[in-house]
Amino acid sequence: VQLVETGGGLVQPGGSLRLSCAASGFTFGDYVAGWARQEPGKGFEWVCGVYMNSSAYCADSVEGRFTISRDNAKNTVYFEMDNLKPEDTGVYYCAIGRRPSWSNPFGYAMDYWGQGTQVTVSS
Repeated sequence: VQLVETGGGLVQPGGSLRLSCAASGFTFGDYVAGWARQEPGKGFEWVCGVYMNSSAYCADSVEGRFTISRDNAKNTVYFEMDNLKPEDTGVYYCAIGRRPSWSNPFGYAMDYWGQGTQVTVSS
């Protein structure tokens, strides 16, 4: 199982970034995919998840600004982040799982993780 994130970088407040997570080594459509972030000096946050049927969940802190989607034919999950704020700065991790769990807001244990990509929102 391999997850490779791309698309991080430096952006000004109000700007946009698109992250991608390319998956390999398993049947991507059988898994929930999500993004979580580690913010400097703050805790770990579950940000958005997309389910096998492409329905999605996003945390209140990003609702209306971030959009998650998936393309099972390309084994890829996308993360469109708009109207970025300095507090969105952090390392963003792609994760997948398929075991139901109460351990996070996605409702599925995230068993596999990417290496993370840095997002910095600053003027």
